[in-house]
Amino acid sequence: MSITKKSILLIFIVLFIDQASKIFIKLNFALGEHIEIFSWFQIYFIENNGMAFGMEMFGKLFLTLFRIVAVCGIAYFIHILIKKQARPGYILTVSLLLAGAAGNIFDSLFYGVLFSESYGMAATFLPETGGYAPLFHGKVVDMLYFPIIKNSVGETIFFSPVFNIADSAITVAVVIILIFFRKDLNESLESKKTNNEEKIQ
Repeated sequence: MSITKKSILLIFIVLFIDQASKIFIKLNFALGEHIEIFSWFQIYFIENNGMAFGMEMFGKLFLTLFRIVAVCGIAYFIHILIKKQARPGYILTVSLLLAGAAGNIFDSLFYGVLFSESYGMAATFLPETGGYAPLFHGKVVDMLYFPIIKNSVGETIFFSPVFNIADSAITVAVVIILIFFRKDLNESLESKKTNNEEKIQ
């Protein structure tokens, strides 16, 4: 199988798992509902307007458009890497990053139109009264919670963010790049800088 097909397959697998988990949670959990799997791991349904791990900055529409631009940029970057025959592991890692970035875009773009609110009860798919928000204004579904360390009164000290599969893919990809493909990244950025300087001249 060519690296292009492997890259596309990886992206689709991550996107499928991410969206399947989010849709399941949305249709079966009320907002704030949680189930303890282990003492250090819970399925905990929350929604957020922001970026990875619930961070919020700027407006919702800006974040959605920013994600779309970022995904397009990463996709083009992968195309360049494949064209230049970069190391397969590096290409697949960047593909994992793309899949994670794209995963939360689906929520932002479509979930507001496709689902009803989740307050007090599980959401309905394609409700007769319409979705809870217009296109581009959907909320990102998070559900993975790891309260690994708690204090004496039960408050989580580490790890408090609630996140999803897409967030995980982004984090894993960044860590892998920094540990194993830092040289490849530097070469890619240096090559891009050289190309831009040649265009200016």
